[in-house]
Amino acid sequence: MASSIKGGNASGTTGMHTPSVVSPQEWETAREKLLVKEKDHTRARDALAAERRRMPWMSVDREYAFEGPDGKVSLRDLFDGRRQLIVYRAFFEPGVFGWPEHACRGCSMVADQVAHVAHLNARDTTLVFVSRAPQADIARLKERMGWGIPWVTVTDGFDADFGVDEWHGTNVFYRDGDRIFRTYFINNRGDEQMGGTWNYLDITPLGRQEVWEDSPKGYPQTPTYKWWNWHDAYVPNAAPDKKWVEVSDAGEAAFRNKK
Repeated sequence: MASSIKGGNASGTTGMHTPSVVSPQEWETAREKLLVKEKDHTRARDALAAERRRMPWMSVDREYAFEGPDGKVSLRDLFDGRRQLIVYRAFFEPGVFGWPEHACRGCSMVADQVAHVAHLNARDTTLVFVSRAPQADIARLKERMGWGIPWVTVTDGFDADFGVDEWHGTNVFYRDGDRIFRTYFINNRGDEQMGGTWNYLDITPLGRQEVWEDSPKGYPQTPTYKWWNWHDAYVPNAAPDKKWVEVSDAGEAAFRNKK
């Protein structure tokens, strides 16, 4: 039977019907029961990501120009030498609620949730935010809000061509030499989950690039956990740290045995 907690809160609610209060044993039983469904959800999410990695690609044949902190840059430049590029269209420009002090509240919440980009970079992936605000305003906003995300100014039809001229959205691109392909796109509630390293990698064509993933033949994959590092300690092409390999192996073994 549900209980009722009397009292108020900031919104003025005077009562709340809450779940039952049970013993520790009953609580653990309920948790284990729900955990079955949660594991099913995780496996379904992994399967969806595997299917996403097999989606067809769309060739991007038009040239696009952006304004960055150091001047004009192309879409190819935004990759910063990496193979994968994630582009979030943030609304910060005249006419948007909050201008000029703030970007859109929703887009700002997305920016607040972005994990350190060094972890994405270590997986050959670059994250960039784009808006129509001038660079001077973007630099001011980033400093005020404490955001370190690369952020450039849209100067042409990029936003209209990729479905983000009227609403926020996240596009994913892959670079093969000089050729660029659009591989995925999400918006609306799909953007709610963005910000974490894993969720970003799961929408890329290469995924997390760990050996447990179901990826097409020939895709890059490295041993699980071994590439992880402190965000200020990544060294390109460095072999995994021997001590971390031992620690992660022991942790994974303990986890497997517990199951």
